[in-house]
Amino acid sequence: MSVGNPVFELAAASRGNRDIGFALGIAAILIVLFLPIPPILIDVGLAFSISLSVLILMVALWIPRPLDFSAFPTVLLIATVLRLSLNVATTRLILARGQEGYNAAGHVVGGFSRFVMSGDFVIGVIVFVILITVNFLVITKGATRIAEVGARFTLDAIPGKQMAIDADLSAGLIDDTEARRRRAELEQESAFFGSMDGASKFVRGDAIAGLLITCINVFGGIVIGVTRHGLTFSQAADIYTKLSVGDGLVTQIPALVVSLAAGLLVSKGGNKGSAQEAVLNQLAGYPRALLVASILLTILALMPGLPFFPFALMASAMAVGSVVIPQRRAKVLGELELGKRQAAEAKAEEEKNSVKELLRTSEIELCLGRQLSAAMLVAHGELAHRVAKMRRKFAQQYGFVIPEIRLTDDLALPPRGYWIKIHGTVAATAELRLGEVMVITGGRQRPDVPGDETKEPSFGLDALWVPEMFAGDLRASGFQPIDPMSVMLTHLSEVIRNNLAHLLSYRDLRGLTDRLEPEYKRLLDETCPSLLSFSTLQAILKLLLAERVSIRNLHLVLEAIAEVAPHVRKPEAIVEHVRLRIAQQICGDLASAGVLRVLRLGSRWDIAFLQSLKRDTKGEVIEFDIDPRLIEQFAAETTRTVKNHMDEGGTFALVTAPETRPYVRMIVDRLYPNLPVLSHIEIARGIRIETIGSLS
Repeated sequence: MSVGNPVFELAAASRGNRDIGFALGIAAILIVLFLPIPPILIDVGLAFSISLSVLILMVALWIPRPLDFSAFPTVLLIATVLRLSLNVATTRLILARGQEGYNAAGHVVGGFSRFVMSGDFVIGVIVFVILITVNFLVITKGATRIAEVGARFTLDAIPGKQMAIDADLSAGLIDDTEARRRRAELEQESAFFGSMDGASKFVRGDAIAGLLITCINVFGGIVIGVTRHGLTFSQAADIYTKLSVGDGLVTQIPALVVSLAAGLLVSKGGNKGSAQEAVLNQLAGYPRALLVASILLTILALMPGLPFFPFALMASAMAVGSVVIPQRRAKVLGELELGKRQAAEAKAEEEKNSVKELLRTSEIELCLGRQLSAAMLVAHGELAHRVAKMRRKFAQQYGFVIPEIRLTDDLALPPRGYWIKIHGTVAATAELRLGEVMVITGGRQRPDVPGDETKEPSFGLDALWVPEMFAGDLRASGFQPIDPMSVMLTHLSEVIRNNLAHLLSYRDLRGLTDRLEPEYKRLLDETCPSLLSFSTLQAILKLLLAERVSIRNLHLVLEAIAEVAPHVRKPEAIVEHVRLRIAQQICGDLASAGVLRVLRLGSRWDIAFLQSLKRDTKGEVIEFDIDPRLIEQFAAETTRTVKNHMDEGGTFALVTAPETRPYVRMIVDRLYPNLPVLSHIEIARGIRIETIGSLS
């Protein structure tokens, strides 16, 4: 706040004036209790009392929750004292000037004595007694009980709510500001219901005081009228009874209104929204109930001796409500759903056009050329189904869910080409021929159909693009024609397999660990982060996935890591131990009908790789130093041998010594990333081995 600012000075002066006015008003109420007041001021005070009561009732109807009217106990006390002070003032005027007639205590009391009582004080007495009974025995008693129970339950629930706030704060679900706001709201709630428990006694005491004051006015007025003013007993009884009952009605009607407001306020409970929303929406929220009620009212309307019109009118209204309300509710829900959908679309469009969206890259993206995109758009449903099926297959095979595959088009691409991007980087490219099928020859004799030679994009095998009209001839010749979509999805699947390690994010790791059983969660807590960090655990899983080793049996992987983690910290060494522990799974995934086809490395290369390992004094490998010429020779021989066996078809693995396996895999991965490399000790028991050759 700046010093000398006229706006703030005016606001401060206004607050000061309101404070003074409020204090003077409270003082005026106290003055009315002791000093005589002229009838005109009594009329103004009674009108203000009635207006204040109506205002309190309207506010109680429209507030969303009881805590929003936290000043109600204070307002209730002021309204009660105001009514009692006015009641005392009117008593003074009735007893002092009652002989002057019905307007002795002001025109408001006189009007009530004539209008409400219809000129007969017996009617007024009966109406007054009924109002007292309704207020005292029904509304006030019920509101008092609700306030007592609400205060007790609220105070009992404070420790639990406080603990819930502290738990949310500790878990990071809320910040310090929200925690302070909730604690303040909790304090206000407890103070409010505690105050309401006491304030409800004001209303109950007000009803009792009104009844006693009215009886005193009647008895005292008759005595004063007979003894002081020479009135007969009947005249005194008529005048003073009408004035007293009129005064009682003037004060009891506002008391009844305030009691109703208090009852509405404390009975609202946990309902949010105004009273009409809480009551009408719930009463009208069951159209079947309205329909059954309409049928029952129709039966009552047709009963002999009962009036037809009122029951038929209510039955018709409920029948119309049972039909109109569901339609209106469906329309409102439809509008809300449409609004949410439009808001979501607007938000998505805004995010799409924002700069932040340009910085965000998709984990897997399939970019299509113009012609390819138009062709795939026609078969978009089949493409989406096959992509979803591929993701489910990867989840079952490798133990984690690969990210969503985003389909986009790019004008920079060749019209029939496509790109496969991993984290925004192009990992593979190819072109398809629409209206043609691919047939893989794989070194076999070329089929006797026209076609153009090409390379299959997934594995680099020899293939042909053949017009689709010759697909039947290809099948008759023993070849399997492949449609362009299958070629593209197979390529995409193979690229994903080659990049599984890049697709396992830290978020995926935490999702996998969160789904563990409680026993293995405890094992994980013992290992991470005391022995290994979660980043190291992620690196171990990435190394396994890089060699296409499934992590679906994560509990076995964690057991193997826990065994060696106290002694070894290097992820590469831990991975070798894990592979040994899950050798049964690795060999089972590679074997066909229980037979594992292997290609041995050969003694020459075994010796060459073993001699390239440099060790420290403890005998541990610290460096891999091999002659580059040997690497070239090894690559050439591997390419020649492996290609021949791949052309024959079938799955096989390259087997080498345990110490050299990681380094052999490092070189082979550059040539054939889908060729598994096993060590001799990783071949599980019970697996039959078929040796198909050796690199020597």
